Amino acid sequence: MSENVPLEKIDDFRWRIPKSYKPGMRVPGLIYADEKLLKDIYQDKALEQVANVAFLPGIVNYSLAMPDIHWGYGFPIGGVAATDIAAGGVVSPGGVGFDINCGVRMVKTNLMFDDIKDKIKDLVYALFSRIPTGVGSKGDIRVSEKEEKEILVKGSKWAVSKGYGVAEDLEYTEDNGAIEGTDPDAVSERAYERGRAQSGTLGSGNHFLEVQVIDQLFDSRLCDEFGLTLGQVALMIHSGSRGLGYQICEDYLKNMVACLQKYNISVPDRQLACAPVNSPEGQTYLSAMRCAANYAWANRQCLMHLARLVFEEVFATSWQKLGMQLIYDVAHNIAKIETYIIDGKEKKLCVHRKGATRSLPPGHPALPSKYKNTGQPVIIPGDMGRNSYLLVGAEKAQETFYSTCHGAGRVKSRTLSTRTTNLNALLKELESKGIIVKASGRETIVEEAPQAYKDVNDVVSIVHNAAIAKRVCRMRPVGVIKG
Repeated sequence: MSENVPLEKIDDFRWRIPKSYKPGMRVPGLIYADEKLLKDIYQDKALEQVANVAFLPGIVNYSLAMPDIHWGYGFPIGGVAATDIAAGGVVSPGGVGFDINCGVRMVKTNLMFDDIKDKIKDLVYALFSRIPTGVGSKGDIRVSEKEEKEILVKGSKWAVSKGYGVAEDLEYTEDNGAIEGTDPDAVSERAYERGRAQSGTLGSGNHFLEVQVIDQLFDSRLCDEFGLTLGQVALMIHSGSRGLGYQICEDYLKNMVACLQKYNISVPDRQLACAPVNSPEGQTYLSAMRCAANYAWANRQCLMHLARLVFEEVFATSWQKLGMQLIYDVAHNIAKIETYIIDGKEKKLCVHRKGATRSLPPGHPALPSKYKNTGQPVIIPGDMGRNSYLLVGAEKAQETFYSTCHGAGRVKSRTLSTRTTNLNALLKELESKGIIVKASGRETIVEEAPQAYKDVNDVVSIVHNAAIAKRVCRMRPVGVIKG
């Protein structure tokens, strides 16, 4: 538990762990939360992990934690840390996580709730039938060894080139769906084996595909810019790099432990094993991580393609006529090399976002032209019984290296949720709210019960009021498929 970690209140939404808390902390911790959420945050060791991350060589400004923070491997989930590469800054696989480039994309439609209310069950069952879900699930999109290597380099561009989408989809995907600097030879044969049959598969755990309805507008101008209105139907897809990404993380964690002694790095937790970004080990890990990131973007592109096909079948018209346009796709488990002004000087930083997503403000050069005036679409899903949000990036997010939270954040472990949740009662509760759920097993449904998560409405309120992202609209789920 984290009750012994001292917190200094900065304002109603920011709290500091002083650098004096532990000898060896290079920077303070900075937590985005209010007093209500802190009660949940204190229930595990996440704050202790925030302090531990502050030991990393080259870390700049703060070890950061978003309001969805909870205990993770090495870094807390919801953790952000940037290291100064020229000053010996490190990269840590624990700061990215096992599901590399787990991320989420939001697709709008021109359908309204009245258009689908009598077809929701048919739609959910058709989606569940077409989209492979569950642990180790395999899809119909099979690739050769050569093609798999192409996916690791080309990402979503590979999927589009095979007819799984259109060029416009790439424009509205972070990094156009393919980050540069990959090296397919840095990926183990075991990782290739695990990924070969998993393109276009949802996976298990908290991954989902949701049919949603917009139920609240916060900024009418921005909603008009995005072409969104009350009662409109949207689709949200949450998945990652599947077994390939998990294996890459596992492979490199073993290698990184030896780097602690080799580079004379002292950290309080071996799960924070790391190497200087400019070292051979650091460069090789980043090359392999980028391969997994590209695999994940291709995976979500394929999933969106399959979902579009299902909508075409159910509504007997093309996805183009249904207005199924991608709003955006964002990563939330990744390390990226980005440039910032630190103490008046331009510096290249390695920004770890683990369970955190990018939040670029209006005018940022990395944005597609369509979003130069709005800021980057920020997608924050909640649990399957409450809400999800579309926000946009904000200039004040510069203090978080243009980062914000990625979801609601767990308050119950999967084991505890399973032990304390009655499946039939949960399904009845969801059905009473007009939510149809299909999953590959009862375990997933009870593990992912709404009560296992913080209320995303509270979490999003904090990032909005702290001005690191700005609310645009809120969605409620009506149909959910899970692994």
